[in-house]
Amino acid sequence: MNIENIKQPFIKMFPGDFSGNTIQRNTPKVLFSTVDPVSFENPALIAFNEELSEEIGLGKFEEKDLDFLVGNNLPENIQTYATAYAGHQFGNWAGQLGDGRAILAGEITNDSGKKTEIQWKGAGATPYSRHADGRAVLRSSVREYLMSEAMFHLGVPTTRALSLAFTGEDVVRDMMYSGNPQAEKGAVVVRTAESFLRFGHFELISAQQEYDTLQKLVNFTIDNYYPEITSEGNQKYKDFFQDVCKRTADLMVEWFRVGFVHGVMNTDNMSILGLTIDYGPYSMMDEYDLNFTPNTTDLPGRRYAFGKQGQISQWNLWQLANSLNVLIEDEQLLEKTLNEFGDYFWKTHDTMLCKKFGFDQLLDGDEEFFTNWQGLMQELQLDYTLFFNELEKISRKYDLKDNFQRISYVSLHPEKLLKIEDFINTYNIRLTRNLISKEESIILMQKTNPKFILRNFHLYQCIEEINLGKTEMLNKLTTALKNPYQEFYPEFSTKRPSEYDDISGCSMLSCSS
Repeated sequence: MNIENIKQPFIKMFPGDFSGNTIQRNTPKVLFSTVDPVSFENPALIAFNEELSEEIGLGKFEEKDLDFLVGNNLPENIQTYATAYAGHQFGNWAGQLGDGRAILAGEITNDSGKKTEIQWKGAGATPYSRHADGRAVLRSSVREYLMSEAMFHLGVPTTRALSLAFTGEDVVRDMMYSGNPQAEKGAVVVRTAESFLRFGHFELISAQQEYDTLQKLVNFTIDNYYPEITSEGNQKYKDFFQDVCKRTADLMVEWFRVGFVHGVMNTDNMSILGLTIDYGPYSMMDEYDLNFTPNTTDLPGRRYAFGKQGQISQWNLWQLANSLNVLIEDEQLLEKTLNEFGDYFWKTHDTMLCKKFGFDQLLDGDEEFFTNWQGLMQELQLDYTLFFNELEKISRKYDLKDNFQRISYVSLHPEKLLKIEDFINTYNIRLTRNLISKEESIILMQKTNPKFILRNFHLYQCIEEINLGKTEMLNKLTTALKNPYQEFYPEFSTKRPSEYDDISGCSMLSCSS
């Protein structure tokens, strides 16, 4: 791989701590600290993303490159560092946070000029590890590697995964915070993104009143990642905030489209580029439930439940606005932009739902139709993804009972089947208002509704196999997630089996997962 082409422009532009000290501490007035990854004596490669490596300019993998993929024996051109940021966690100001399990190698530029940051997750402690060891277990590493790639192929903006490797050491974790820590296999993920900058980076510098650095960071972000912004002076910062709001709203709509629940939408987990970042206690939706949260830490308040993700992103944007106001100097514009966020989000959301149902445009009465549909889905506990797959197949010869029982998590008694029949009749009447044919409607649905989603029980099965030295499930899931709008493996097009309902890692997870 072309690791000699990796550079670190960020640490040359911003104030940092160059001591290399990994003792956990506050590092005021800086945006990063240099830190070396730990050395792993017996690493072993599990998976490598060849397509991504070629795309970002790293090139082909050779056996000697395993050292780089776990952070061992790095060449002199790579000066590694972890960034400092702050954040609101579960609605409360947490102060300084930072890359506790992530260490940056820097960025690489491919032949077309596109820049990509490269980062290890699980390669050792940093000043921001908050009394932790900076390691990662196989369980969480497999989840991040596969899900970030699954989201990419679904068409959702996301960070990506380059490699997954055993470290050769055990890591002790209390998976459910139950007072029962256990040793698990350690692993490292190499992940990539155009940038890993978060809302929290801007919150930290603003809270410390380092306004010159804040302005420099915003200018850096605009110059590198927002080429559409060409305005100057104060207007540039206004345009920046409005664009961040739009990208964030668009991301939330994509999450709703595929049924993704992040689980821990703290401001430090919000990408300034509108990417899905930090795959922890996430879940794809099984049975439809607006109040579903996969994160045990989010109980009982369910702040980050599926149906609240739009409003939480707006709340997070308010915190970003507070941090940027010193540059924008226009509280009325910020308030107007944030108030309009909801209108934009819901219009975009409902337009997305139209496509899921095969409607060519949003019409009067559709909002009531969507509300009735949501009530039906929740009452009958219908599988979100499989419901739309079934909707494509409906015809006069369609067996309502057999097909909808297959996608429901409760028994469908005759009165419940009657509710489905009534809904389908209403749906068919609504289809007659389309300006496109039934065939074109189905094509629209097929482009919008995935056939395959990476469910938590799939990941659980895969992790169990990898722990036993097997990779068949990993290989099958990798093939399926690269082709989510096709049905490569019919056995994956099923609802969650009941035996996985109460298994940790299949329905509920903790932030340690």
